[in-house]
Amino acid sequence: MTALPRQVRIVEVGPRDGLQNESRPVPTDRKLAFIARLVDAGLREIEATSFVNPKAIPQLADADEIYPRLPVAPGVTYSALVPNERGLDRALACGARRIAVFTAASDAFTERNIRMSVDESLRVFETVVGRARNAGATARGYVSTAFVCPYAGEIDPRRVREVSQALVDLGCDEIAVSDTVGRAVPTNVQRVLDEVLAAIDRDRVALHFHNTCGTALANVLAGLHYGITCFDAATGGLGGCPYAPGASGNLATEDLVYFLDRMGIETGVRLDGLLTAAAEISRDIDRPITSHQWTRRPATCKTEQ
Repeated sequence: MTALPRQVRIVEVGPRDGLQNESRPVPTDRKLAFIARLVDAGLREIEATSFVNPKAIPQLADADEIYPRLPVAPGVTYSALVPNERGLDRALACGARRIAVFTAASDAFTERNIRMSVDESLRVFETVVGRARNAGATARGYVSTAFVCPYAGEIDPRRVREVSQALVDLGCDEIAVSDTVGRAVPTNVQRVLDEVLAAIDRDRVALHFHNTCGTALANVLAGLHYGITCFDAATGGLGGCPYAPGASGNLATEDLVYFLDRMGIETGVRLDGLLTAAAEISRDIDRPITSHQWTRRPATCKTEQ
């Protein structure tokens, strides 16, 4: 364990992981307006969409239209999830220069999600990442169900280490260790990080928490004490996975920013800008936002120390 970092990177996953489970279609122009608000709030790493089969995730069927129209802003990096070579072809044709690939620490999950075992998925992504890098793009790797699998139960941290190392070996520059079902607690985070950080430099490890059981911020604190400086979040606490029954939304970006601001950890992100973005996307999906900062606005949502 180490002292708390002075600065943290936030990877905003709301436009992709946040919206993928929403049943109400969000028009392309409204998605672009949401992303523009996120940029205005100071977010500099945004996962914009996914080049999956439109039949699998209808909400993201407009990826080919979204990507070329993303707001151009200095210092902003957009990424896109790709499941296979066909998805990579679409992403590169749209100008994507950062991709994300996703496997898991559980065969039971990958078999339901992408109809492959973990080892089979790694063989597919070896080609995908290799081709992406040859085209001048970079790659991030997700390890889903790194703590608990909805089908296989508790995950052995040694398996998380093995899969994370495999993704690094095939060319991913960052590994997002993910609590897909939102059931991890800080002791789980400690056990997994003890394994993963024995193999991979901490500056290449990110943490991705869902907040199903209300433990996401506690898990962030555990990660901070291990020197982790990159965390995924979704504005409005949007999200969920169609292949993870019972999983709720991601850690809300506005709750994460408030939490870090109060501890004096810099993010470069404005809470008021996030709340504006949350208000817009709440109207678009026609349901209320449930993050703490949203429900308690405005009087108690100050970040002054």
